[in-house]
Amino acid sequence: MLTRLHDLLRLRTSPSIFFGSAAVIIAFVLVTVIFTDPLDAAVTTASDWLYTNLGWFYIFGLTLFLVFLIYAALGRFGRVKLGPDDEPPEHSGPAWFAMLFAAGIGSILLFWGVAEPVSHFGDPPRGAFLGIEPGTTGAAVDAMNFTFYHFTLHTWAIFTLPALCFAYFIHKRNLPPRVSSIFQPILGERIHGPIGRFIDIVAIVGTVFGVAVSLGLGALQINSGINSVFGIPENAVWQLVIIGVVGGVAMISVALGLDRGIKRLSNFNIWMAVGLLIFVLVTGSTLFVLKGTIEALGTYMVNLPELALWNDTFADTGWQNTWTVFYWAWTISWSPFVGIFIARISKGRTIRQFVSGVLLIPSGFSVLWFGIFGLSAIDIELNGEGGLVESVVDEGDIPGALFAFLEHYPGTLFISVIAIILVVVFFITSVDSAALVTDTMANGHEDFNPLGQRIFWAIAIAVVTATLLVFSGTGGLEALEKIVVLVGLPFFVMGYFQMYAVYRALREDAGELPVTRTRSWKKVLPPEEYERRQDEDEHDTSEVVVQPEALDDPPVMRDPYVDQTRVTGRGTLPARTGSVRRPVRRPNPPGQRPQSGGQFGENSD
Repeated sequence: MLTRLHDLLRLRTSPSIFFGSAAVIIAFVLVTVIFTDPLDAAVTTASDWLYTNLGWFYIFGLTLFLVFLIYAALGRFGRVKLGPDDEPPEHSGPAWFAMLFAAGIGSILLFWGVAEPVSHFGDPPRGAFLGIEPGTTGAAVDAMNFTFYHFTLHTWAIFTLPALCFAYFIHKRNLPPRVSSIFQPILGERIHGPIGRFIDIVAIVGTVFGVAVSLGLGALQINSGINSVFGIPENAVWQLVIIGVVGGVAMISVALGLDRGIKRLSNFNIWMAVGLLIFVLVTGSTLFVLKGTIEALGTYMVNLPELALWNDTFADTGWQNTWTVFYWAWTISWSPFVGIFIARISKGRTIRQFVSGVLLIPSGFSVLWFGIFGLSAIDIELNGEGGLVESVVDEGDIPGALFAFLEHYPGTLFISVIAIILVVVFFITSVDSAALVTDTMANGHEDFNPLGQRIFWAIAIAVVTATLLVFSGTGGLEALEKIVVLVGLPFFVMGYFQMYAVYRALREDAGELPVTRTRSWKKVLPPEEYERRQDEDEHDTSEVVVQPEALDDPPVMRDPYVDQTRVTGRGTLPARTGSVRRPVRRPNPPGQRPQSGGQFGENSD
């Protein structure tokens, strides 16, 4: 039945995965609209239980992912190339970084660049535990610690782990671009069976919901921006209009494809973002921001081990549930699409290059971004007119934090318009990348994707976003948080299997290294004991010595990738290698003149 429907619609995908994912999405939309209050109550209960009982699992799991990635990059598998051994990278470094940034975290930086540091400055995360007072320099230090913790290494570890797995299994083992392919060392051919299809459906549905949360946050921020600049009211109608516009432009970008659509938008947006960053740095408290960014980075690095395992155990304020756990669950829910996207643009790089690039380069940019925006906002509170804490913390206007911040800079209207364009384009690139990759996961190949399929996923993301914002009962940011923390749980469980699967595949393909061999040595005794034993008949001193003495020569290392079958026999080096024997120098007797052939003999030249 599904196959007939598939052929009737002229699709080119896997019917069970495509229609299964679509059915789950459509069912969620209908149930949410029809049974709004019961569903909202059920989701609230489930998310509260998860926050209370499994928040530690999210914290510990992500730190473990980061440790594994560092081990993979620094270990012996770090030189393994993600693709054919002799193939260079497909994209240049700058283009690669621009696409990484736009598809992964660009939209997050704009939304939280001001809101995150100001929130923690006005309401310190560890205030109850460490006695930090809001609005103090201690609050500023801790605010930057948690901002860097949330948006640098740990966030990008969420993207890097599945991206590494996808890159290896897609480019090295030539498996389909699906989440189930990562489990091939465990499942074998069953990745094409019911278990594999179930994994892919969960991944596709989770991706749609994760990106929908991002688009929902973007709609709230864009609505706040145009309200600040143009006076347009902040309500559900305008948020639906914004979602429709972003989804429509994303469909056009999807139709144009990776190189003509997503790549050009990404390159355009990254330069606009850098321009905005420089503007804030130059027109604000430049010296304070530069010194503070370097200092904040050092403080973060010192406190990273503690932050990475902190669970708010003693104070038990519940702060970490609504911030850190929400971030990790939200980010990991759209890691399959970002992972496949990163893998797709990273062919030809080694594991060491890949991990270091995906972890460090965007993290470094995030340090600059949050350092400049966050410390500029804190400077406004400590040394300027203030008002940001009141707007963001007291009034809860997190989506409008960026535009309230820009009111303290020259050319507010023009810069705010630029910021709105940046937010819009970043969310367009996120939606079109997600639609393209989601369709690829459903198809299991990248050779030919009908346009209608790609557009369907863009529409699905937009519809789910509208449903979460307007018909979810709670409404707004709170509804998005509750849904996404539930969606993220299966992805964290998958992460443990991903680590095992890629490590097992690397060991299978690269082969096991033998135990390092060393030469053997005789037992050494002190001289006086050696002499005593020589005089005693019950001791055998033939295997003991006074001076250290080796029993054999050191092992000779050989290249395991070079064919050694031609090396046969023993004797001299020419005999073993088949080369021409060199003449041997024969010195002349004293007083005898050299022969005509020279002192090296007749064959000398």
